[in-house]
Amino acid sequence: MAPSTLLSFPKLPLLSSSASLPLPLTPTLCSFKTMQVCWRRSGQRLLDHYPALSPFKSIYPLSSDGYGIDHPRYVSTISIKGAGHVVRKGTGGRSSVSGIIATVFGATGFLGRYVVQQLAKMGSQVLVPFRGSEDSHRHLKLMGDLGQIVPMKYNPRDENSIKAVMAKANVVLNLIGREYETRNYSFEEVNHAMAEQLAVIAKEHGGIMRFIQVSCLGASSSSPSRMLRAKAAAEESVLRVFPEATIMKPGIMIGTEDRILNRWAQFAKKWSFLPLIGDGSTKIQPVYVVDVAAAIIASLKDDGSSMGKIYELGGPELFTVHQLAELMYDMIREWPRYVKIPFPIAKALASPREFLLKKVPFPLPNPDIFNLDQINALTVDTLVSENALTFSDLGIVPHKLKGYPVEYLICYRKGGPAYGSTVSERVTGSEF
Repeated sequence: MAPSTLLSFPKLPLLSSSASLPLPLTPTLCSFKTMQVCWRRSGQRLLDHYPALSPFKSIYPLSSDGYGIDHPRYVSTISIKGAGHVVRKGTGGRSSVSGIIATVFGATGFLGRYVVQQLAKMGSQVLVPFRGSEDSHRHLKLMGDLGQIVPMKYNPRDENSIKAVMAKANVVLNLIGREYETRNYSFEEVNHAMAEQLAVIAKEHGGIMRFIQVSCLGASSSSPSRMLRAKAAAEESVLRVFPEATIMKPGIMIGTEDRILNRWAQFAKKWSFLPLIGDGSTKIQPVYVVDVAAAIIASLKDDGSSMGKIYELGGPELFTVHQLAELMYDMIREWPRYVKIPFPIAKALASPREFLLKKVPFPLPNPDIFNLDQINALTVDTLVSENALTFSDLGIVPHKLKGYPVEYLICYRKGGPAYGSTVSERVTGSEF
């Protein structure tokens, strides 16, 4: 054979001690896969150290980080900030990995437990900041797989502690809200200042892909309610600091732990009547709390189309306060008894607490029925605006309240769940 037909290989220089290659571990100290990774890394370093061997890269491709790391199966599918889906594609389920690491401020509250449950159900890791006792978050840990629900104690007035609970997150949800004032926290601080602070820290974080602020239906700078005015100011501040944020404005939320039908039923059972503020003709649009949680999760699952938008989440039915009270009485199977209290008298009954709140050296009891700020809010109707984005824009059909959403009220039936008769059973055949 002619010498010109022979393959010519470059002459390799001798290895110096400084260019020595790491030897793989012996079979007695590592598994076959570990040996394979070590040999591949050694081969890659050899090819990188000697450019003359570059033709062999196409014949024997090697991974730069070890076997399997650069395989498409192991590549993260989390989108970059501000675009695309947040949730990874996969089978889902509480033992899967959705790609969401959510810090849920206000997770120990009424809406919070339903949002945490929905996040954990899809395989997200949920960071739960809490400022109360160690038992305040105990019910949340059962909602996710082992290690998914991570309680973290924090101080809402300490910026460093807020940064600590937000450090590993890529989603932030602010559910903090209070419908009455205390000696330590005012409406403006809880509903406005805290929301603005969270938005500023989330913006500085740089890795927060979605920020969701939960406001209230009817929040407006011209509202007679101080809480609703503070919520409206919070919406403006959050969108100014974090323009990609999503604002959710649910109506009065109904559910097992709600603060309207439960209080009415307790008052009616204790005093045998229910006070109606005004004449009960104020129109409201109550919503099932599970639907609100579903709307929040739906906004996280979309392709970013909900970013920077405001959604008004009202129920499918309009109620007056009197009609909602009738629904409560029908479920607890009691004959309705009302005492109509005009607005001036109701405000006079609720004013002493507001006057003495910061003038006495001890905390005052929280208001239930006679809450001055809620009485002011009831002076106007609270309905979804005509051109507002609603549940339908998120692909959700909200539940009607009559039926399952208010079945939790059967615990107030004095003779047990089967006691009494419904409204339809009270009607005799001659009345049809």
